[in-house]
Formats: sequence, C-alpha cells, structure tokens
Amino acid sequence: MIIQVSDLQFFKQKALQWASTFTACCYLDSNSYHDPYSKFDTLIAAGVKASVIATAGDAFDKLDTFRRANPGWLTGFFGYDLKNEIEQLSSGNPDQLHFPDLYFFAPEHLILINGDRVEIIANDVNAVLAGIDQQVLTAYQPGDIHLKARVAKDEYRASVNKIKDHITRGDIYVTNYCQELYADNAHIDPVATFLQLNRVSPTPFGTFYKWEDNYILCASPERFLAKRGYKLISQPIKGTARRGSTKAEDEAIKEQLHSNTKELQENVMIVDLVRNDLTHSAKPGTVKTEELFGIYTFNQVHQMISTVVCELQEGLSAIEAIRNTFPMGSMTGAPKISAMKLMEQYEHSKRGVYSGAIGYFSPDGDFDFNVVIRTLLYNATATYLSFHVGGAITYYADAEQEYAECLLKAKAILEVLGQSLT
Repeated sequence: MIIQVSDLQFFKQKALQWASTFTACCYLDSNSYHDPYSKFDTLIAAGVKASVIATAGDAFDKLDTFRRANPGWLTGFFGYDLKNEIEQLSSGNPDQLHFPDLYFFAPEHLILINGDRVEIIANDVNAVLAGIDQQVLTAYQPGDIHLKARVAKDEYRASVNKIKDHITRGDIYVTNYCQELYADNAHIDPVATFLQLNRVSPTPFGTFYKWEDNYILCASPERFLAKRGYKLISQPIKGTARRGSTKAEDEAIKEQLHSNTKELQENVMIVDLVRNDLTHSAKPGTVKTEELFGIYTFNQVHQMISTVVCELQEGLSAIEAIRNTFPMGSMTGAPKISAMKLMEQYEHSKRGVYSGAIGYFSPDGDFDFNVVIRTLLYNATATYLSFHVGGAITYYADAEQEYAECLLKAKAILEVLGQSLT
C-alpha cells in the first residue's frame, strides 16, 4: 500500500520507535543526500520471518544458503572479524559487546520511503499504521555515561610512531589504526540516542539496527559496496578535515584537503587496493575509477571520497562479490593482510561490528552496504557502550595530528553523549 503523510520526519521517527519494539529491526536513512545509486530515501524493516546468525568459519556459505531460500528483502550486518574466515587471520583482543559476526533477517514488515511516497509492505498494513500512530516519542536525555579511553593518549601516540617504523621498514604502506572509547554500566535510550545522533550528524548511511538487546547506532558517510544490475560500486573515504566557522574558511579548508600530500597519498593507496579487490569479481578490463579525490561536506567534517566501479562477472553471486572485497580497504590498509595482522598487535579491543558493514539485499538481486564508522554499539543486557575511532597511518603521519583527527571523527558522538575527551 502507498500512502501520503503530512509530516514525514515525524512519521519516520515514530515508525522507527515502533520498529524497535520487535526482536529485530533495521532503519536505513539517506538523510536527503542525493546519491545516484540509492534505491530509496529511507527503509524500515521490522519483525523476523526468518534469520541467519553465524560466526567466522562458514558464515558466508550460511548467508548464501539463507539468501537462496529468502530471495526478497534482507537486512543485516557483517562484522569485521569475518576476515578470519577469508584469510589466515585471528582476533584475540578482548570483546565486551559479544555481537555475532554475521546476522541477517527477512522482515515481516517493510516500509520504503521515496520523497513523500511511503510504501508499506505487510500482511496487515492497517495494523502497522495503527502501531506507528500509537507511538509517543520521548525527549532525548543523555544517558548515565562515564566514558573511558581504552588507550591513553601517550600510548596512542607512541603506537603511531611504532607503526610508522613498520612503514619505513616496508612491512606495510598504510594502515588504519583504531582505538575504543567505552562505558561500563551504561544506560541509554537507543532510539532517542540515535535520533539525536542523526540530527547532530546526518549522513548518507545513517543506520539504526537492533538484534535482541544489541543496538547499532550509526552515522556513517561511507559506502562499502553496492550492486546495481551488473555494476559494483565502492566509495572509499580517506581524507578528513574539520568544518570552518564561515563559508570562506570552509572553502579554504576544502582546498587544503584537496592538496594535502598525506591525505592524497592515503586516498590513492586505498583506491588502488579497492581496484585490486574488485578485480576478483569483475569482468576483465572493467574496473575503473569514476571519481578520484572528490571532496564532500557533512555537518561535522569534509571528506575525500573516491568512486571505483566494475562490471560483475557472469555467474558470480552477490555473496561472493562481497566476500571478495571484505573487509573494506579503507578500514584495513595495504598490503591488506599484513596491515590486518599488524593492527591485531597494536589495537587493544576486538573491532566486531565496527569496520564491518550494514545494509540490505533487495528482491531484484541488488544490494547496498555501508562502512560501520562513526557508530555507537550498545549491549543493553551487559550495559556496555562502545565506539571506535581510527585513522590512516602513512609515512607522513604525525602522531599528535592523528589523535586530533580521532577526536574530530568522534565529535558528534561525544556531543550526543554529553562527553568530552582531550
């Protein structure tokens, strides 16, 4: 059924709160960013007809089997540590969140929004509308949070310099070094917190995901991989700069970003890695860079984004195409395996869903997945709240500036939580 609503933002917020009452739900919001590859402005999936949960080992095979049995809409996430299934790698760092490595569900109810057109796919549309209408939104209040850094600032800076020594020796060219910020005994309202995050930092891949008592509150600006017909699209981000206080300052900062040697080096290295990853799924000769070093502006930051595409090999499944490029190069480094091994040594906590991907498969065989960054992860049963921030380390990296970039990337989440970090 297709309906019209008078206040779309209010409807979306109430629909999200309604969806969150189910065991599993997924809310994907483009926040009005214009994207030639998007299928919808907002998707809301709620209720579980069927689901698959898996750990690294045979997770992609399980998903492939599940997808064949459920060819309609699916939403779900891939955790970073599926790398251990793809390569001879391991993850030994502590994990306080205990999310699965992979979870997908076929929804009972689906809402698709394009412009002012709202389509509801459900057995009882009237019951869905009644459930949404009954919701009463609560005002956002920062939760009871006492945020701590897993790695002290001095240790972070020392690790950056040690990683640079690896680069000098030729062990790697570039890597993504991440640190965790966390809170024990944390109590938040997940829906209200996400809505506040989405107000403070609207992004093209804003996501709320619930699985049982586990929540993913995501303000990601980055696309990992999408499929449109026979075309695969990856849009890695490497290069970050702060927003200016005036339009003139903003333009000057964008120009500085576009000419910054370190940021350009980061971006082109990852573009080369993504191009190489896509060759495993591409028809020969079809991998190309549609855009290199594009500068895009968001509420909190300017980002350097490139777009790499290819034509999918005949006979290759969507799951195989994802596996061939996972994890995304922007969150690993190059060479990919060496960088992932090295970060396992220097990082102090398991990444889990962070550095993974959330998105959907559609009935026409397409898919779209983001990169899980700028994201709060919350285990309500364990009352454990966590988010990671990271940045690319190259030969030209400055440890103090890298730490400052982590704070810049964490700015929106810290603001929403009413926290500060120096």
